[in-house]
Amino acid sequence: MTGRVAKVTDRLRSARWYGDDEGARSSFIHRAWMRRGNPTDAPTKPQIAIASTASALAPCNAHLTDIARSVSNGVWEAGGVPLDMPVMSLGETNMRPTAMLFRNLAAMSIEEQIRANPIDGVVLLGGCDKTIPALLMAAASAGLPAIALSGGPMLTGTLAGRRLGCGTDVWRLSEEVRAGTLAPEVFADAEQSMIRSAGHCNTMGTASTMACVTEALGMSLPGTSGLPAPEARLAQAGHLTGRRIVAMVAEDLTPDKIITRAALTNAVVASSAIGGSTNAVVHLLAIAGRLGIDFDLTDIDAIGHEVDLLVNLQPSGEHLMEDFHRAGGLPAVLAQISERLDPTAITVTGRPLVDEIVGAVVHDSTVISPPEQPLMINAGLAVLQGNLAPDGAVIKPAAATPALLTHRGPALVFDSIEQFHDQIDDPELDVTADTVLVVRGCGPRGYPGMPEVGNLPLPATLLAAGVRDMVRISDARMSGTAYGTVVLHVAPESAADGPLARIRTGDMITLDVPNRRLDVEVDEVELAGREHSPGARAAYAAPTRGWSKLYVDTVQQADRGADLDFLVGQTEDTPARESH
Repeated sequence: MTGRVAKVTDRLRSARWYGDDEGARSSFIHRAWMRRGNPTDAPTKPQIAIASTASALAPCNAHLTDIARSVSNGVWEAGGVPLDMPVMSLGETNMRPTAMLFRNLAAMSIEEQIRANPIDGVVLLGGCDKTIPALLMAAASAGLPAIALSGGPMLTGTLAGRRLGCGTDVWRLSEEVRAGTLAPEVFADAEQSMIRSAGHCNTMGTASTMACVTEALGMSLPGTSGLPAPEARLAQAGHLTGRRIVAMVAEDLTPDKIITRAALTNAVVASSAIGGSTNAVVHLLAIAGRLGIDFDLTDIDAIGHEVDLLVNLQPSGEHLMEDFHRAGGLPAVLAQISERLDPTAITVTGRPLVDEIVGAVVHDSTVISPPEQPLMINAGLAVLQGNLAPDGAVIKPAAATPALLTHRGPALVFDSIEQFHDQIDDPELDVTADTVLVVRGCGPRGYPGMPEVGNLPLPATLLAAGVRDMVRISDARMSGTAYGTVVLHVAPESAADGPLARIRTGDMITLDVPNRRLDVEVDEVELAGREHSPGARAAYAAPTRGWSKLYVDTVQQADRGADLDFLVGQTEDTPARESH
């Protein structure tokens, strides 16, 4: 064995660490401590970080350690050096007050890990609602060649022979328990049956939506977004992903060349056709903001409004992600509506997305409908504006009750989600099916973190009477697995002095989704002159330290993606000063 140091090519970013002249102390330190049994020429090869969000406390991501091994094999095969890089993970079902509070922290920490290390490219492994968005935001800001792979949905669980949809059936069954139509012990049995395997939720919730959106953006290999977590082909996709990132480094194919306005257009089209989560809005806006792309709520409405719903998955339909994969997955959907896609957008393969979907076919039309027989026409997310939401709000028509998409009713206002839960089952509560339930104090600043509480439970008295949907309005988000006539992301939020802070119980509210309006029938001068609710002020306590304070002091509103203002529009891959 020779001790001679192999020449590191200057074209690699990692050469700034490993490629100094022979005898330089700093390069000696970098190479020696990283050698650990690697071949002598390892520092001359592309250094590929595998940014994995695997964590036992983020159960939907726990299996990613296995997928990382397949990625590593692919990197070695292609002539690169794989480097495991565990990154901050976000357990959607566990983190308090909400995982969304920490999305920006995860993105910022991952970005800095990428930038601070001798890395030439990065593979992004995530598998839950916030991990994929955080990884994409980080990669967009770090500016190195990057490719994503989602950990995939779990297999379908069953209860008494009936298939269970993760999340969606939690909301449905819990309401039936409250209504007295489902025994608590059956609900407990569902808890044992719902989570059948590794992977994220098997409905078209936020995790599945963001996996599909990532593929439509061009940031993952075509056809990989719906692979179930236990599926052998997911490991194969990991291997191919590892191969491809090495080539991307050679091609200098960076996120800014893939995530363009054209790619964002395709992502919105895809999300609309699959019945995607409302949460995709805040994540897409944040990703666009990281790259300085002029893309806002009006674009999302204009692009997605006339796209029909083709995918029959919960919560907007009947089936689950295993069925979607079997039926042909996202490529089969996009192939049917290719005329709506922007042909200039490319993928991590370097080829246009429209070329990658040629020949994709639907294998089950009960899961993926033909364009001439959609499940719902004009099913894209609707962006509402009006005097109650000057900067916008969103609603998912595909998950709503059609008759409620145009509605007028009196507001019943709650100053916090805690107040709502304390009072909603009071048998003396003055509420009817026409009432509009309003909760404030749940926006990015007000909670903080904009929790998924917008799909408010219905009053027990109305559930018992057979009511299963009402108009609900808040500055919160809701789970992508949830459903109902729910208006979300009202901006500005109440804690940012939005009109939501000034409405009162009894004010008449008009929801007009066809005309994209959300209004409170109060004179403009009177509304502006009203004091904030004392209860709302009492419910809000600004954080005084740590991440929560930094977040509240700098977070943008939902219509800007709820990212931190100082992280917008800046991409930088230049290594910092030498450390030795």
